[in-house]
Amino acid sequence: MIKKLIIITAAMLYCFSANASEKPVWIEAEGEAYQGDIETPKEVKERAKRDAESKAIDAAVGTFIKSHTVVSNSQLADDLIYASVRGKIDKVEVLKEGWDEKERNLYRVKLKALIEPVYSEKGEGLSLKLSLSKSVLKEGEETKVLYQASSDCYIYIFSIAADGSVTLLFPNSMNKDNGVKAGKAYEFPQAESGINLQAQFLPGFTGNKAEEKIKVIATKQKEDIIPLGFQEGMFKVYNAKSTGMISDLVKRLNQLAPTDWTEATAVYVLKR
Repeated sequence: MIKKLIIITAAMLYCFSANASEKPVWIEAEGEAYQGDIETPKEVKERAKRDAESKAIDAAVGTFIKSHTVVSNSQLADDLIYASVRGKIDKVEVLKEGWDEKERNLYRVKLKALIEPVYSEKGEGLSLKLSLSKSVLKEGEETKVLYQASSDCYIYIFSIAADGSVTLLFPNSMNKDNGVKAGKAYEFPQAESGINLQAQFLPGFTGNKAEEKIKVIATKQKEDIIPLGFQEGMFKVYNAKSTGMISDLVKRLNQLAPTDWTEATAVYVLKR
């Protein structure tokens, strides 16, 4: 049988990360609420205020994520650190509020909120063990990705290359079933798959040592977490210019509860 070959190319990574600002930010937002037949004006005003506060938090979260942009070849791996950021309101100043002049049942609130970033701890409801069968490789040698989840979930395995490209190794066009059972040990690629995971230096690389990463994401529900990318054989590939892919992934994970997903990284070293 002809074996399919996955090449994990490697080169030295030079990472430059922006200083992550932990300072709270002031956000302006507007909220509104309609008065129902059985609601009191006080209840409507409170709903409008909560609506404005919720919108302020959403806007602040986007600001926090952008402030942690990592300028590196492994941007996907590093950005995931900040994917579960949340916001906590410290202060609120109401700038304007009142009933709409035309729609008398509509109450609007404009406020300014001081919001502090809170980085939630993942893994309370889902944890992931990850390792490689061989983490120090000579060029041409093979390795396997070994993983085990604490709960039934869905697994996504990425290879992050030094040129900034990201390959979704699993699921792939030949094996779309990425569901795993709690406590069961798995490996990729499976022995019967005919796939080899082989490492080699990028053409022109003159160093004697390099390292790269395998990133695994686990979600409790099946997620179309990366709809972009182009198909190269049986795998989806996202080149270095697909910056939208990274922000889309972070945005999607940020919408999930911290207990509904987790991630793990395995580093391998390639030596001559």
